[in-house]
Amino acid sequence: MSGETDGWTVLTIALLTLNTVVTRCFFFLSSKRWSLPGWATRSLNYAPIAALAAVIAPEVVMTQGQLIETWQDARLFAVAAGCAWFYWRRSLLGTLTCGMGVYLPLRLLAGW
Repeated sequence: MSGETDGWTVLTIALLTLNTVVTRCFFFLSSKRWSLPGWATRSLNYAPIAALAAVIAPEVVMTQGQLIETWQDARLFAVAAGCAWFYWRRSLLGTLTCGMGVYLPLRLLAGW
């Protein structure tokens, strides 16, 4: 390797940069005012919870890329306790505290 960047790499980076700038600034480049349709606005309300579920669910039910095979996993009990707390109190801080309060003793003391 000579340490030089070839032309195809520079062209690819330039085109990807242009694509990113155009797609992110598309709404600002328009000369007239517009808004999203009602169905799109309503569907955006569910985006954060869908993204959170997509990140959290695999962490709860998988280890090393494989589904967990035993019920003796601290994560399962922590999720159950956190969900029960949230259903009961509707408190995010309480949910996190309750889930970690179940997870840590099972993980550290019971060795799950």
